[in-house]
Amino acid sequence: MELYKLSGRVSGGVCLKCRHNTAGRHCHYCKEGFYRDSTKPITHRKACKACDCHPVGASGKTCNQTTGQCPCKDGVIGIMCNRCAKGYQQSRSPIAPCVKVPEPASIRPSGGGSEYTGQSCGKCRVNSRRLKLRKYCRRDYALVARVINKEVLGEYTRFDIQVANVYKRSRAVRVRRGGDQLWVRNQDLVCKCPKIKMGKEYLILGRTDRKQRPGLVINRRSIVIEWRNDWQLRMRRFMKKAAKCRPSRY
Repeated sequence: MELYKLSGRVSGGVCLKCRHNTAGRHCHYCKEGFYRDSTKPITHRKACKACDCHPVGASGKTCNQTTGQCPCKDGVIGIMCNRCAKGYQQSRSPIAPCVKVPEPASIRPSGGGSEYTGQSCGKCRVNSRRLKLRKYCRRDYALVARVINKEVLGEYTRFDIQVANVYKRSRAVRVRRGGDQLWVRNQDLVCKCPKIKMGKEYLILGRTDRKQRPGLVINRRSIVIEWRNDWQLRMRRFMKKAAKCRPSRY
């Protein structure tokens, strides 16, 4: 104010107590933690919008005051850093919330020799596109589950799943609703027998595994079909007809 008076009331003034989250000598820009909405004048009460950076995906709370872009961690995208980039998947770590999706590109047979490629896959033994009572009867369990995470562990890949419904179970397989694990050989995944995608919901029918791994183990003879809600009636019919099932092998 003194500078303003000394200049003959022409210049030198500094604004105090800026309103609507503005800052600066003349309250002409947004303060830290806010960014400018270019569609509104700086005098508008909503000219400055909060950054709203994601508490896990962003590496800080201050965004670009022009674009509103928050500083994202590796593998994280979005203006608020709330999504994983392509080729990344969500993890349970607050330090690295998005990690690269493992790619089982080449797998060597246990006896050594050349790399395992798609040419040696052959045809999948089970046609998973059609589900009939005979196939339902030949499996020990039938359930619907969503794939939420995966991790490559040696020759197997472990999928974390969330079981939504159980349509069949045996005494040897204690499946129930909630979190569980699904194990698949990397060799089968390379051949897409079965083909599993993250975030998708599947109808899974399989047999008891002799290796006694924690969770469920599926292979080329298991049935894995992307779930459709209109199949609920069919699965209920199978449950009613299960008494007619005869013990059978694959």
